[in-house]
Amino acid sequence: MSTQISASPLPTLIEIRSGLPNICGWETEINTVVNHNQPIFSPQTNLQLADITAGFACALHMHQPTIPAGANGALISNLQYMFEHPGEGDNHNADPFTWCYSRMGEFIPQLVAEECHPRMMLDYSGNLLWGLRQLGREDVLNNLKRLACDPQYQPYVEWLGTMWSHAVIPSTPIPDIKLHIQAWQQHFAAIFGYDALKRVKGFSPPEMHLPNHPDTLYEYIKALKECGYRWLMVQEHSVENIDGSGLQHDQKYIPNRLVARNCHGETISITALIKTQGSDTKLVGQMQPYYEAKGRSHQQIGDVTVPSLVTQIADGENGGVMMNEFPQAFFKACHEVREQGGGRVGTVALNGTEYLELIEAAGASPEDYPICQAVNQHKIWQRVDPDKATPEAVEKAIAELKATDHQFHMDGASWTNHLSWVNGYENVLDPMRKLSALFHEKYDRLVEQDSSVTQRSDYQEALLYNLLLQTSCFRYWGQGTWTDYARELYRRGEASLLARTS
Repeated sequence: MSTQISASPLPTLIEIRSGLPNICGWETEINTVVNHNQPIFSPQTNLQLADITAGFACALHMHQPTIPAGANGALISNLQYMFEHPGEGDNHNADPFTWCYSRMGEFIPQLVAEECHPRMMLDYSGNLLWGLRQLGREDVLNNLKRLACDPQYQPYVEWLGTMWSHAVIPSTPIPDIKLHIQAWQQHFAAIFGYDALKRVKGFSPPEMHLPNHPDTLYEYIKALKECGYRWLMVQEHSVENIDGSGLQHDQKYIPNRLVARNCHGETISITALIKTQGSDTKLVGQMQPYYEAKGRSHQQIGDVTVPSLVTQIADGENGGVMMNEFPQAFFKACHEVREQGGGRVGTVALNGTEYLELIEAAGASPEDYPICQAVNQHKIWQRVDPDKATPEAVEKAIAELKATDHQFHMDGASWTNHLSWVNGYENVLDPMRKLSALFHEKYDRLVEQDSSVTQRSDYQEALLYNLLLQTSCFRYWGQGTWTDYARELYRRGEASLLARTS
């Protein structure tokens, strides 16, 4: 059965407002929806913890950036550009990509009808959701609504939150981290409803990028918790144990407690599920997590025995394996699980929140989860007494480490560690920081005085350009067309912010 909102009537949200995605203005109302401790999956799961030996949790990440490349420079989805320019690069994949964005809305109902017990976590950027609306793809959106809104399929699919405009967190200005998180929540609620948003408790960071600067990580986790999230997916090599060692082999298959300490010595933590191995889409495309889980067994958390969980995420559309091989592999795995104990015994498919609710109902406590921190942080706290931490002492330690340790950096870590999201991109990062500063200089005091300012169309437009400029694609694809897009977004955002306040 579906979880119901038990609060005072909430305003109806429209998906598109003033021609732009609805990403701001109802922060207070959204906050009342997402901040709750009610169980999501455990009241309706068909699984019993005692019957499970190990589980596998797969997620599909979907994204297309927004670019100023439409008629007369209009903001359009890169997916639309692909359809309109099929002869460029791999743009001929526009139709297969769109099918990938939609197909889980058909796969899950088919598997359920076949008496399987499938699970899948879905991570869609705000850009992509807006782009599908701009393209008029009601067919795709209706398939997604089936998964988000139909109680029959809610036990099988978990939606994950993310940054609205696919911004990599370590290089996102700290004041904008929460704005991205809130923008995604409001936009998601406007499309799928408050009840669907209430069920979103896990967070999938773009590029699996985890910040390791003490203040950035602290504010990131703080924002996640303030926005109602219970857990975060992290890449295994982006974290370390408190002594600086890498995660132990078995440690990757149970929840960890990710702890952040800021430059004032304050600490905060959130549950982390560890994404294992690298970024190769074959891992999910060929359902490797299922086959790995078949070799896993129980582990101990405190006094409680729990099944191991293999957690993995991949692009849901990118590459021949995901476009062509994944459907057959997914169905095969689901059918095999069904044949082994009806899909509810032994090695089973699980979603992240479902797994956490099951083990915590059995007595596992987050306080007993192994503790990890962002990579390289142990080097800072070796030089700075956490009980006497100051911003000056931390920055001094960081400067000394950068000068003496070639392996030390504060760029964070992601699943694309062969690329830097910072080095060589000053022509994007400098305008990005400047636009963010202009935005907050213009609006922060106004919003503090009157929160309804966030409902104004000028605020909505300025926020949109601020978030769009932070999209990772404008750095991922290198210098040239993509950095030109960034320059144009900055120009428009600056013009919007320098215009007379309405």
